Amino acid sequence: MCLSIPAKVEKIEGNEAIVNLSGNRLKAALDLLDNVKEGDYVLVHAGYAIQKIDEVEAEETLRLIRELEEDMSND
Repeated sequence: MCLSIPAKVEKIEGNEAIVNLSGNRLKAALDLLDNVKEGDYVLVHAGYAIQKIDEVEAEETLRLIRELEEDMSND
């Protein structure tokens, strides 16, 4: 199973982006996407931005991940 996580693009440096992933700043390669801009949300998998998504979808996915984390920590 593969998992990609929504992250917000904060800065673009050449063909890499600095993305914010739940408060952590990471580099993500932009080789697989065109027209990524600062402020966009992308799905990140294995260090690559693999798909652009809209902000509403990104926020909903992040909310569900946080909810799952909380449920798991209560077990």
